[in-house]
Amino acid sequence: MSDAVDYFRAYARRAICRARAMPFGRSKRLQRVIARIYHLLSKEAACGPNLDHMADFRAAEKLEKTLH
Repeated sequence: MSDAVDYFRAYARRAICRARAMPFGRSKRLQRVIARIYHLLSKEAACGPNLDHMADFRAAEKLEKTLH
């Protein structure tokens, strides 16, 4: 596995743990969506190196920062 895959999986795990700790509501749903995005990015990165997914990662990270 490449480093990108490991990093994206770590972000996905962290995001899902945050979502589990949140009360029910819109922010919890958004946090779970962010976790799914990180998980999909890890699958993409496993297929091969691609710099296009970095824009998606930055957008997800920016959205996650607005939740906290």
